[in-house]
Amino acid sequence: MGKQRLEAFTDGVLAIVLTIMVLDMKVPAGSDFSSLRADLPVLLTYALSFTNVGIFWNNHHHMLHATERINGAVLWANMLLLFWMSLIPFVIRWMNDVQFAATPTAAYGVVLVLAGAGYLLLERSIIACNGPDSKLARAVGSDLKGKTSILIYLLAIPLAFVRPWIAILLYTINAVMWFIPDRRIESLA
Repeated sequence: MGKQRLEAFTDGVLAIVLTIMVLDMKVPAGSDFSSLRADLPVLLTYALSFTNVGIFWNNHHHMLHATERINGAVLWANMLLLFWMSLIPFVIRWMNDVQFAATPTAAYGVVLVLAGAGYLLLERSIIACNGPDSKLARAVGSDLKGKTSILIYLLAIPLAFVRPWIAILLYTINAVMWFIPDRRIESLA
């Protein structure tokens, strides 16, 4: 299987994830802007989740652009990443339904940390398939940014039980860290 098919499959799954996220949102009861006020937390969580999915998709695209070969291990690592990302609509719905209580807010972090771990596994699988001197291996190096991202998620999970807004702030900081373009892969691809 060529990497183009893997990219197309991933694009399709992530498009469905984004669609499910927006379809799960409830329409405000009123017809004025003040009726949106009650739904502002879920709108902001949707925006954060949309951004997170977009960041994963963007980095996935760049990573595959720097990839020459894929194998079965890469395919399964990609499936693991997509599995965790497909749970994002579930956890944001749960967070909304219980007004951002600690457990669902922590579960959001668990899903993000496992998606991040899935991404790192995919990255390492591609490097193993393409060799230690491949474009991707040279671009990511030890991947300090990816590992830091996982640590931020891991820190946020227990903090959700102290104050859920602290965890959400850390999830947002992590997204901002990745939203700033990462030129490591792009410059070598």
